[in-house]
Amino acid sequence: MAVSPPVCDFDWPAPDFSLPATDGKTYTLSDIKGPNGTLIIFMCNHCPYVLAVLDRILRDARGLQALGIGVAAISANDADAYPADGFDKMKEMAESRDFPFPYLYDETQDVARAYDAACTPDFFGFNADLGLQYRGRLDASRKEAGPEHLRRDLYEAMKQVAETGKGPADQIPSMGCSIKWKAA
Repeated sequence: MAVSPPVCDFDWPAPDFSLPATDGKTYTLSDIKGPNGTLIIFMCNHCPYVLAVLDRILRDARGLQALGIGVAAISANDADAYPADGFDKMKEMAESRDFPFPYLYDETQDVARAYDAACTPDFFGFNADLGLQYRGRLDASRKEAGPEHLRRDLYEAMKQVAETGKGPADQIPSMGCSIKWKAA
C-alpha cells in the first residue's frame, strides 16, 4: 500500500545522527551538512517507488551537491524481514550505481523515528541552518517513472533553498512504500 508523509513543518530542526555507511565510514549530520543546505533521503533497495526513479534521485543529488547541498540516503527497513535491504545489499547497490552520497544504515530505526520518516522515498530538505524547508516529492512519478520532462520538484525546491534559505510554500508529498518497521 502506498504511503505519503505529512506536509513540511517549516523550520523543524534536523535531528542529529551517527550512522555507518556503505563506504566503511560513520557519518553524523554535521558530516553531511552542506554550506547551502542538506538533503536527507530515506530509501531502501527493494522499494519499487525508489527503483523506478533511482536514476533521477542520483541525477538530482549530483546537481544539488554542485549547488552546495549536502546529501545522504538512509535505509531503515527491517533487514530480517526484507533481506534485500540488508547492509551487504546496500553496499552492492551503492557501488554498482555509483552513489554520489553516503548510503547510511539505520539498523535500530532510531533515526527514522526521530525524523518521523513515513515512506521510501521520503525527502527531508533543510536550509543552511538545518531548518526543514522541503518535504515533498521528487517529481510526479509514482510506482513507475513518469515521462522525462516532468518538473523536478525536489531539485527546484532545494535550488530555491540553496539560493534563499526558504522552501516553496506549496509542496506535494512524496509517495512510496511504508518504512518496514521491526516488530515491537
